[in-house]
Amino acid sequence: MRTEGRRESANVEDRRASGGRVAMGGGIGLVAVVLIAGLFGVDLTQLLGAGGPVGAPTEAYVPTPEEEEQARFVKVVLADTEDVWNALFAKAGKRYEEPPLVLFSRQVSSACGMASAAVGPFYCPGDRKAYIDLSFFQELETKFGAKGDFARAYVIAHEIGHHVQNLLGTSDKVHQARGRVSQVEYNRLSVRLELQADFYAGVWAHHMKKVLDPGDIKEALEAAHQIGDDTLQRQAQGHVVPDSFTHGTSAERVAWFSHGFATGDPAQGDTFNEEVFRRVNPPSGR
Repeated sequence: MRTEGRRESANVEDRRASGGRVAMGGGIGLVAVVLIAGLFGVDLTQLLGAGGPVGAPTEAYVPTPEEEEQARFVKVVLADTEDVWNALFAKAGKRYEEPPLVLFSRQVSSACGMASAAVGPFYCPGDRKAYIDLSFFQELETKFGAKGDFARAYVIAHEIGHHVQNLLGTSDKVHQARGRVSQVEYNRLSVRLELQADFYAGVWAHHMKKVLDPGDIKEALEAAHQIGDDTLQRQAQGHVVPDSFTHGTSAERVAWFSHGFATGDPAQGDTFNEEVFRRVNPPSGR
């Protein structure tokens, strides 16, 4: 992905120096962060009973030149999402609200509670902000095997996809279903919400074709595959537990991103839901 000389977003909050010196408390915010951690296969359920401080840094944060280059990359990608979604919302007669993206180191406080770097990148609907510790990009390559700059861009675009859902009211509709449907059905709705965020990431990529390098889309598809629930579970525990899925299988994530990239039309995400589930799941279910 070509980023040299391109616009950087001004909607970035750099909190890396603060280190998040706040005690970890319980409650719904922490639960939300624990659930979000499932995107990257991180089990943080043990934190639900925690009440003490979490890893307050003992020394000042000093970014490396490599980290500063990663920060610039994030700003360029965020600017690209702003350009694309401003245009798409305007075309639909709507107004796009540009979300801030928070860079943090080790841990951070959000409207969804305290989060450590272990949860990976996340979007908090409470304050309409995306959050990322840049050290995750190294983990994305070494732990998850997703290499390349467009794998990183895909991760950012996915979180911005959640912001799009928040603006369109899709997230609220899913969350309002809690208590009105079974837990199994609610989990399925949550998974579909994540898959739609992958679809929106693909829509964004479609409109970035002019600055893509050969192999960029392959990098995004590989990242989507590597962080599928079935792939992560198989690697972590040797077997797959479909009822515990939080973000969809590798095949589903790849399919949703691919459809978004092929169409470039956000409206296609509304009807693609059932189609993709029929296509990538056997009749007998997962």
